[in-house]
Amino acid sequence: MEMTAQDLKSYALETVKKARNVLRDLVSLKTEVKNKTLLVASELLDAKRGLIKEENAKDIEFAKSSGLKPAVVDRLLLNDKRIDGMIKVLRDVASLPDPVGEVVKMWTLPNGLKVGRMRVPLGVVFIVYESRPNVTVEAASLCMKSSNAVILRGGKEARNSNRALVNILREACKETGFPEEAIQFVDRQERELVWEFLKLEGLVDVAIPRGGENLIRAVAEHSKVPVIKHYKGVCNIYVDEDADLEKAFDIVYNAKVQRPSVCNAVENLIIHRSVLEDFFPKMAYYLGKAGVELRCDEDSLQLIKDNPKLSFVKAVPATEEDYYEEFLDLILAVKVVDSFDEALEFIEKYGSKHSDSIITENYSKAMRFLREVDSAAVYVNASTRFTDGNEFGLGAEMGISTDKIHARGPMALEELTITKFIVLGEGQIRDNFGVPEEFKNEF
Repeated sequence: MEMTAQDLKSYALETVKKARNVLRDLVSLKTEVKNKTLLVASELLDAKRGLIKEENAKDIEFAKSSGLKPAVVDRLLLNDKRIDGMIKVLRDVASLPDPVGEVVKMWTLPNGLKVGRMRVPLGVVFIVYESRPNVTVEAASLCMKSSNAVILRGGKEARNSNRALVNILREACKETGFPEEAIQFVDRQERELVWEFLKLEGLVDVAIPRGGENLIRAVAEHSKVPVIKHYKGVCNIYVDEDADLEKAFDIVYNAKVQRPSVCNAVENLIIHRSVLEDFFPKMAYYLGKAGVELRCDEDSLQLIKDNPKLSFVKAVPATEEDYYEEFLDLILAVKVVDSFDEALEFIEKYGSKHSDSIITENYSKAMRFLREVDSAAVYVNASTRFTDGNEFGLGAEMGISTDKIHARGPMALEELTITKFIVLGEGQIRDNFGVPEEFKNEF
């Protein structure tokens, strides 16, 4: 049934109020309760595989009948392997240290005051996401462990899967005494409803959009609450003149081919001219065999045209727009540079400050790359595909932030907290300005 504008406002407000009502309970929860809840949830996921797959099958059928792209359908799928992955996330997050209440720094002032910073939850986290139902478990588990209340609003294409997963998580909460209302599920699909949540400044503490660039920009443009975001992942790999080319072949192949539809897949391959002839024909052959289309600058394209072994490789001239593009597909843009500095300038101009890698055996260049490339994750001799909370040993992630705020890169437990100052005194007052002695004597 269609909701009126007032209905939408009321729905959003009531949902947020339910989440806020349990914030004090959450912050005082013992770590043991949080961990037990996550472990019970992992056991329930394992026991209810059949139900999860049944509900997921409804979403898959809907996605196919709606003509969604195969890549989207793939992201929707919950098979045994992906259910195992969600179980692992719950167990991994349970095994991590609890950040809530941690005093990260403390110092003593000359007047004897002890000043420190303590980690506290962000509060009510509103996450808007598309396609991947496993985000439901990742987001909820991280918020549960960090004592945040979460409001989950997934896409309509995963509605049945998301609902089933939320019910399982709430069942675990009921069993352990974890506040159930800390997990709110928006079981409505009106886009206008999202805007209503984003208007609730002071009630929703932070919004996290996780999905395509259009979704993220729409959330950022409509929101009155703080938004943690990344617009796109235009990741670059630079093959330096001092590169070990055998490493480079595998790293580039992995970063483009292993899973091209994700934000940490490489989109631009930058090659130093001195290794172009030794590196690129063989790399083009490997990528061509994997079905990758190459969008090349003049020099790299000519190498392909001149080599009969590469006649099967699909290669076209690159446009300026190609270097800015997040393809999310088996497409790779190629650029030849004459120097290390030109490579860095290219990354600064065309990259999205997500993940960038250099392949080199030159220590000085490696250290310069780490210092000077202004991205959330910077690599030396490794694939950009590792930019992921789980891969970094963080248990899971809410998303990958390319903002320059307290959360940058994979956003996990610590990034779901913020520090507040705590001050311990023994009666200190500023400038010795206390109650005058005559007042005390008079009384």
